[in-house]
Amino acid sequence: MKKIALVCVGLFLFMSSAVFAEKHADAALEHTQMAVERGKAGHGPIMLQHATEALIHAKKAAEVAKGESKTHMDAAVKSLESSIEHGKMQGAEHVKAATKAAEEAAEHIKAGNH
Repeated sequence: MKKIALVCVGLFLFMSSAVFAEKHADAALEHTQMAVERGKAGHGPIMLQHATEALIHAKKAAEVAKGESKTHMDAAVKSLESSIEHGKMQGAEHVKAATKAAEEAAEHIKAGNH
């Protein structure tokens, strides 16, 4: 009986971590897509806000992701960090680079949250 309870608890923890990762991955994707939209419109400061929020959620998703999903979420984190770094700089070329990095992050989040 104890073994069954232990297995059930283990399954519950595994399933809840997957739901937790998916929730944060969904939020990361939403904010990343908003960052891309704002970047394409040339709105660097708003793009930066969304990229920053996306990074918070992507890091949380990466903490609990496993396997290929973890690899993609880690890559998304790096792309978002690059987007934020460029987003903090002045000039249209940096907004363009920040937008490109956010687009890359979105692709990784989608691939990691399948």
